[in-house]
Amino acid sequence: MKKWTVGRPDRNAVSALMLGCGVSSLAAAALAAKGYSSPDSVMESLNVDELSDPFLIKDMQEAADTINNAIDSGERICIYGDYDCDGVMSTVILYSYLLETGADVTYYIPERSEGYGLNMKAVDKISDDGVSLIITVDNGIAAIAEAEYIYALGMKLVITDHHQQGEQLPRAEAVVDPHRHDCFSPFKYMCGAGIALKLVAALDGGDYTMALEQFGDLAAIATVADIVSLTGENRFLVAYGMELIQNSDRPSLIALKEVCGLADKPIDTRSIGFGIGPRINAAGRFGSPKAAAELFLCEDYDEALAAAQELDRLNNMRKETENAITDEIYAMIDSSPELIRGRVIFLCGKDWHHGVIGIVASKIVERFGKPCFIASESDGEIRGSARAFGEFSVFGALSYAADVLDKFGGHPAAGGFTIKEGCAEKFRSLLEQYALENHRIMPVAELKADSPVAPQELTVQNVEGLNVLEPFGTDNEKPLFYIENAQITDIFPLSDGAHSKLRVKIGFTQADALVFRKSPWELNVSKGDVCDMIVSLGINDFRGSRTVSIIVSDLRPHIFEQSKYFAAHSAFEAFLRGEELPQNYYPSMDPSRNDVVKIYKAIPDGGICSDTLYIKLNDRNINYCKFCVSVEALRQLGLITVSCSDSRIARVKVTQKADLDSAPVLVFLRSRTQTAKIKE
Repeated sequence: MKKWTVGRPDRNAVSALMLGCGVSSLAAAALAAKGYSSPDSVMESLNVDELSDPFLIKDMQEAADTINNAIDSGERICIYGDYDCDGVMSTVILYSYLLETGADVTYYIPERSEGYGLNMKAVDKISDDGVSLIITVDNGIAAIAEAEYIYALGMKLVITDHHQQGEQLPRAEAVVDPHRHDCFSPFKYMCGAGIALKLVAALDGGDYTMALEQFGDLAAIATVADIVSLTGENRFLVAYGMELIQNSDRPSLIALKEVCGLADKPIDTRSIGFGIGPRINAAGRFGSPKAAAELFLCEDYDEALAAAQELDRLNNMRKETENAITDEIYAMIDSSPELIRGRVIFLCGKDWHHGVIGIVASKIVERFGKPCFIASESDGEIRGSARAFGEFSVFGALSYAADVLDKFGGHPAAGGFTIKEGCAEKFRSLLEQYALENHRIMPVAELKADSPVAPQELTVQNVEGLNVLEPFGTDNEKPLFYIENAQITDIFPLSDGAHSKLRVKIGFTQADALVFRKSPWELNVSKGDVCDMIVSLGINDFRGSRTVSIIVSDLRPHIFEQSKYFAAHSAFEAFLRGEELPQNYYPSMDPSRNDVVKIYKAIPDGGICSDTLYIKLNDRNINYCKFCVSVEALRQLGLITVSCSDSRIARVKVTQKADLDSAPVLVFLRSRTQTAKIKE
């Protein structure tokens, strides 16, 4: 369960934005919730209609001069990219342009096994190929040693990148990166392909016309796939590029849209982020990134379709591998629940594919609401990826555990690491120590609504007004709204129970709300209940009739005390870890036999999600700590199973009575209670 946070934007700011920007009340509320307080601030960040002069980026002129001179003198040039979608698109953009100018150009994209960025072996291969100028795209800002090696071999280097600068800049003819400390360009958040497109414009004298027409689609794909900020110039680039993708005559995109099921559908950031982008990334994860590059360099549709189908196959392999690892992790946790009882989750497996463990870590974070570090042991090396949220810093945790790591890197939300031989358990211990020292109360995963929505605001015209905020993405997420006191008048299963449709009454407004990936019997509400919901809004267009679409992100009974729920959950897990709690906690956590029996009897034959069961019990005498202790006791006695994948509790057929008081969790709790009484 996630903690709900509901924004309450200033009504004066909302009114000012409605009048000054001419937007609907919902759009104005969403803008105000994101911190926009005046029409001018909205125009500056969201209504950008062009890209800034490429030469405003430090060293762009030097880069253009160096490359143009190399073209004119017939020097052999190598574009050095990266194996992810951004690196591939960057490579294709610059390589295609230089090829069209008649340059003697080749490209090199490292395999995932080579690691990110420039490496010495690759530089040797490039040198042996007769290259005199290397141009990096989407990498290079940290390649200090490699840059020196390039010059030692008699070659020159131009760096284009979008990652943060370290203490030192590499040696190069030009270092084009908006994050350089001495770069004062107006927009800092382009991906590597966006910088490559600006370089193409600079090579063409600074005019964007050709660069956007030929490569705006590729830059848009990379911008969405690389999850950079969708504000400022990126919004213009993505909006422009989506139009090109929608009406593309590029064989690669026609073929990719075909295999993604997007051939006749409108293109938006979601279709790029979940359709096109993952298939390009799959090449670098399960094949070679060159396969994706070759697809986008292909000019024949039949060849492009075959290449796109291969990327689709690799993407399916990625999903199958990801699901297999996730299933293995769930099985590990089901047999050893203590694996998720810590402040931080650390899991290590054998030969888990390194190309997907970062994705799996994200799924585990989403499922359990805790920072997650996942490692895979292959050929004696333990290498992993981490993901986190809120104030917990992955990089901070890895730095704290540096003594047991061969190498590590990252930022607050994500990172990678390699554990020294024999140090996996010490690493786990250090992660827990870091979390305890820095987060006595661990961050809780949140679901944030931008604003409450009143029933009278749920009109087609008002909801349609949200379109002015598109394209949606990082720093401009699709708005979520809070609906309070919705009465459920009926519930229907959809797709054989895979999803649910609620018929709700909100004030005097009747509406349908869809709940995806939850069947009616998995919901924590029933027909006749009054609930609160966090939702996204859209428009249904069916046979000429247009209605408001409500998609439920989460829902709960109207009277739900979330602060008590999260405090109790935190206390229960602290108790299981053996941490000291206030003395008055222990008696209040101890369930009676009747409490446990009531919980056991309330479990339906088909099983039920634990949180749903707790909410449906609606017994003020059974606080959430008592409930958790009862469920753990029943699990320990073999009377129920608890599936970690969906928190489903199911009864087990038993042939003999169990001694409830013998459950280890109750024995431990009552010993703590007794100790607390003695201390009194």
